[in-house]
Amino acid sequence: MTTRGRHLTIAEVCADLGISRSTFYDWRAKRKAPPCFKLPNGDLRIRRADYESWIALLEDEAA
Repeated sequence: MTTRGRHLTIAEVCADLGISRSTFYDWRAKRKAPPCFKLPNGDLRIRRADYESWIALLEDEAA
Protein backbone atom coordinates (compact mmCIF):
# COMPACT_ATOMS: atom_id res chain seq x y z
CA MET A 1 0.00 0.00 0.00
CA THR A 2 1.63 3.29 1.06
CA THR A 3 4.55 4.27 3.26
CA ARG A 4 4.04 3.36 6.92
CA GLY A 5 2.93 6.11 9.25
CA ARG A 6 1.01 8.14 6.72
CA HIS A 7 -2.65 8.85 6.75
CA LEU A 8 -4.51 7.03 4.00
CA THR A 9 -6.65 8.67 1.35
CA ILE A 10 -10.05 7.31 0.40
CA ALA A 11 -8.60 6.29 -2.97
CA GLU A 12 -5.84 4.26 -1.24
CA VAL A 13 -8.33 2.48 1.00
CA CYS A 14 -10.66 1.74 -1.93
CA ALA A 15 -7.77 0.37 -3.98
CA ASP A 16 -6.60 -1.82 -1.09
CA LEU A 17 -10.10 -3.21 -0.55
CA GLY A 18 -10.96 -3.46 -4.26
CA ILE A 19 -14.12 -1.38 -3.86
CA SER A 20 -15.49 1.71 -5.57
CA ARG A 21 -15.52 5.13 -4.00
CA SER A 22 -19.32 5.04 -3.93
CA THR A 23 -19.23 1.77 -1.96
CA PHE A 24 -16.89 3.37 0.57
CA TYR A 25 -19.22 6.34 1.03
CA ASP A 26 -22.19 3.99 1.33
CA TRP A 27 -20.38 2.09 4.09
CA ARG A 28 -19.49 5.39 5.74
CA ALA A 29 -23.14 6.52 5.72
CA LYS A 30 -24.07 3.20 7.36
CA ARG A 31 -21.21 3.59 9.90
CA LYS A 32 -19.51 0.44 8.59
CA ALA A 33 -16.36 2.13 7.25
CA PRO A 34 -13.15 2.74 9.18
CA PRO A 35 -13.06 5.99 11.19
CA CYS A 36 -12.24 9.07 9.08
CA PHE A 37 -11.31 12.64 9.83
CA LYS A 38 -11.79 15.69 7.65
CA LEU A 39 -8.96 18.01 6.65
CA PRO A 40 -9.54 21.78 6.48
CA ASN A 41 -9.95 21.50 2.68
CA GLY A 42 -12.75 18.94 3.16
CA ASP A 43 -10.77 15.87 2.09
CA LEU A 44 -11.11 12.76 4.25
CA ARG A 45 -8.21 10.79 5.66
CA ILE A 46 -7.97 7.56 7.61
CA ARG A 47 -5.25 6.96 10.16
CA ARG A 48 -3.28 3.85 9.21
CA ALA A 49 -3.63 2.42 12.75
CA ASP A 50 -7.43 2.89 12.63
CA TYR A 51 -7.58 1.18 9.24
CA GLU A 52 -5.48 -1.77 10.39
CA SER A 53 -7.59 -2.14 13.56
CA TRP A 54 -10.76 -2.03 11.49
CA ILE A 55 -9.44 -4.75 9.15
CA ALA A 56 -8.41 -6.90 12.14
CA LEU A 57 -11.89 -6.53 13.65
CA LEU A 58 -13.49 -7.68 10.38
CA GLU A 59 -11.15 -10.67 10.26
CA ASP A 60 -12.04 -11.59 13.86
CA GLU A 61 -15.76 -11.34 13.13
CA ALA A 62 -15.38 -13.55 10.06
CA ALA A 63 -13.50 -16.26 11.95
